[in-house]
Amino acid sequence: MALGYLALVLHAHLPFVRHPESDYVLEEEWLFEAITETYVPLLQVFEGLQQDGIDFKITMSMTPPLVSMLRDPLLQERYEAHLALLEELVAKEIKHNQHNGHIRYLAEFYANSFAKIRQTWEKYDRDLVTGFKKFLDSNNLDIITCGATHGYLPLMKMYPQAVWSQIKVACEHYEENFGRPPKGIWLPECAYYEGLERMLADAGLRYFLTDGHGILYARPRPRFGSYAPIFTETGVAAFGRDHESSQQVWSSKVGYPGDVEYREFYKDLGWEAEYEYIKPYIMPNGQRKNTGIKYHKITSRDGGLSEKALYDPYWAREKAAEHAGNFMYNREKQIQNLEGMLQRPPIVVSPYDAELFGHWWYEGPWFIDYLFRKSWYDQNTYDMTHLSDYLRQQPTQQVCRPSQSSWGYKGFHEYWLNETNAWVYPHLHKATERMIELGRREPADELEWRALNQAARELLLAQSSDWAFIMRTGTMVPYAIRRTRSHLLRFNKLYQDINRGKIDSGWLEKVEKIDNIFPNINYRTYRPL
Repeated sequence: MALGYLALVLHAHLPFVRHPESDYVLEEEWLFEAITETYVPLLQVFEGLQQDGIDFKITMSMTPPLVSMLRDPLLQERYEAHLALLEELVAKEIKHNQHNGHIRYLAEFYANSFAKIRQTWEKYDRDLVTGFKKFLDSNNLDIITCGATHGYLPLMKMYPQAVWSQIKVACEHYEENFGRPPKGIWLPECAYYEGLERMLADAGLRYFLTDGHGILYARPRPRFGSYAPIFTETGVAAFGRDHESSQQVWSSKVGYPGDVEYREFYKDLGWEAEYEYIKPYIMPNGQRKNTGIKYHKITSRDGGLSEKALYDPYWAREKAAEHAGNFMYNREKQIQNLEGMLQRPPIVVSPYDAELFGHWWYEGPWFIDYLFRKSWYDQNTYDMTHLSDYLRQQPTQQVCRPSQSSWGYKGFHEYWLNETNAWVYPHLHKATERMIELGRREPADELEWRALNQAARELLLAQSSDWAFIMRTGTMVPYAIRRTRSHLLRFNKLYQDINRGKIDSGWLEKVEKIDNIFPNINYRTYRPL
């Protein structure tokens, strides 16, 4: 009998970036990089574990924007072209470096890796959602939902209809894509405010995730801290993040990803190759960009980028195995210690952004693979579980009211509301008021019905927390501002056209093709609750 449980939770999310109106938009490559480096490698790990008879359990959110993009024929086609270009470049690299043993070895490693990615991509007929659904159906994977467009819910609290629409639209979209309702939700940015659980219960959700202090400061104080979920008064369970295991993986300073044997993210062939040689593989306007082919290792935590040694996947994989063993050992000690104190089996919930594994930390999928294998064969202190299974097995928990919280800087809301992005919110609030007003309308004809639904889409897309987050981090800021403004401008035009009874059908059709998320949306989710 295991002494406790370990639950890995991966949050797979990207903002909805799709530009049929342009031949090339750099930001679409966020998805392509994540497919190549995170989503396909994770599927390959799951396939390998299942093939070897390891009954692994993991929880993973797949947000509506991500699911929509993964299933979009235009983006699938563009990814196909992206992958073909990578394969062409790496073949050229093998030839170009035939007299440079180490670089050639790395180019061949990438060629092999891209060939396997194409194999997986084609195996699922370009629809990776089908791949993940296979593991949901086998109960290895507990796929949960998120806010419809990852809207930051505490900053919409004064408009319950806006919060409800983020939750309701997400749940309906999940059911359309996975053939069943979701059991759990990853609250966007793990941001919770008191009373939110009532809407989660009304939507049929069984549990949500929040940061550790959301549980630790619950009322009354939970007897088992964040090492057991709590039930809210509505019956919806709240799981809290474990800080210790999170930091071990998450932090590039004290965590595993900063190890000197691992691949250096910031040295890329796109920036380092001779310009004329790399020109066909960078941006059409001639600007350099990352290609995803990287030849160097971190080498030293404080050295400059010029002092990096060449990467070796063999030793990096060995290091990933060592780190997985260390993580397992630390969880064994942690769970033994907790079980002794709590006198009941603790659960350690370790949530991370999925894109950390593979994209930012190239060896991350190897780490997950080794962790599952070692946990299966080399220890009997804990069982790896997913959150739905855990709640089935442990149906009795303490009832408390969680505390307002997020997993952002200082644990509350200031990362999404500060001097860099505060200008956005008055516009979002005004648009929300207008959408609630539109929610009461009965459409005069099919054209007005389409316009009302498109208005709801535009508001949801404007509410994405990604834009405020990007403004705060200072990367790709013009794009985040442009996206916020364009959705608000489209929304306001629709609002005015609907009220004037003069809907521009040609313009509406064009906008429906560009922002085609949630094809079955019903604007009436904005009606007063």
